[in-house]
Amino acid sequence: MSVAELIDLKELLDPNRPFGLEEIRTLSEAMASQQSSEARQYLTELGGRLDDGESLSDAELFRLGILNFLFGRHGRATDILSGLSHDALAPFYAAQSMLSQERYTEAAQKFEEAGNAGYDKVGCSLMQAGAIRAGGDVETAEQILKQVAGEAASRAEYSFQMGCIMADRGDTFGAVEYFERAVDMDPHHARALFWLAAENALHGNDEDAIRLYEQALSKPPYYMGALLNLGLLYEDCENYLSAAYCFRRVLEYDPNNARAELYLKDIDATKDMYYDEDSVKQEQKLQQLLGKPVTDFELSVRSRNCLTSMDIHTLGDLTEVSEQELLGGKNFGETSLHEIRDLLSAHSLRIGQNLHRAKQQEMIIEQENLSPQEQAMMNRPVTDLNLSVRSRKCMSRLGLNTIGALLQRTPDELLASRNFGVTSLNEIRAKLTEVDLKLRND
Repeated sequence: MSVAELIDLKELLDPNRPFGLEEIRTLSEAMASQQSSEARQYLTELGGRLDDGESLSDAELFRLGILNFLFGRHGRATDILSGLSHDALAPFYAAQSMLSQERYTEAAQKFEEAGNAGYDKVGCSLMQAGAIRAGGDVETAEQILKQVAGEAASRAEYSFQMGCIMADRGDTFGAVEYFERAVDMDPHHARALFWLAAENALHGNDEDAIRLYEQALSKPPYYMGALLNLGLLYEDCENYLSAAYCFRRVLEYDPNNARAELYLKDIDATKDMYYDEDSVKQEQKLQQLLGKPVTDFELSVRSRNCLTSMDIHTLGDLTEVSEQELLGGKNFGETSLHEIRDLLSAHSLRIGQNLHRAKQQEMIIEQENLSPQEQAMMNRPVTDLNLSVRSRKCMSRLGLNTIGALLQRTPDELLASRNFGVTSLNEIRAKLTEVDLKLRND
């Protein structure tokens, strides 16, 4: 049955009919082809009966558990499917839901149980290896993969799990190669697509990242992380309607998802924001002006020599010193000061107007007096903080590549950046607190 064909969900979910792996795949296709509302209605009705204390048959519970899994309601799916033992598929999908809940030890045990019960022994071993690896035991996971390599090497899941091993060991290129191989074998392998999308987003390849996230979300099961990341990428591209849609979908599946709720509030706040293109052009002109050498302007020989001796070479340098500092220079008197004032005034500038930049530079110099351990922390890339896509994009836009550079900014300076809201600020504060650091003036 093709995706384009209208599937009779009532018949498909009839508890008196067979409901195995093929039917689950058909249900997933139906939900991806505009029939998700019908499936959700069935889930609501059946779940309501269970909540009201009605006793459901194992066949009905199995269908209810699978629907919860496909809709990303993994806690509910685990509770329902873990109690079923009539079908080897029940522990397999229960294990997948446990994996999504980061219950790695339980998931590994459930995958083994599903294999022993007769469901695809090799496939269960691959998933078990993934759960063990996610729990931190990379060596054991790799041993399991080696044991089934002869039978599993042609499977997309094997390539995906090998890619995860590579990623955990820091071999990004090797990991990407395996993930791409997995997608070549199975264009709908959601987890491999998620990894590739995240890697592209990390390197600023937004268009490819969006395409891969959309491909990962083209059919159930839906991963909340993919929906959140896609929403943030849409928002960064100022596609606010699509971003809001993603966050609402997350809240639809998980009403208590705090991140989606905050991101949606940021979207609503963005509606009141105004991006002034003329102001951006003016800022670009100002930066060009500040970069002009003082030798391009008519100044007395004394003033030029004094500025050179004080290592002042551009108009921008003059805006980063105070009048007292200028007067403290050898042979620099009131006459030269008035001359400099007039020069800057003619270009709508003034002495010392950018003193805050000089202070930031002083902070950089102060870092040279830090211990080797403290300097190493300051030089660590911002990406080590494991920030969300939105926050990483803002860091990139502001040119903040290291933790030290981030610490030089105040909360107000960060909030002034386009698309940087309170949610991102709170996230950065929390991440810095984890390593006993704070933003300037915090």
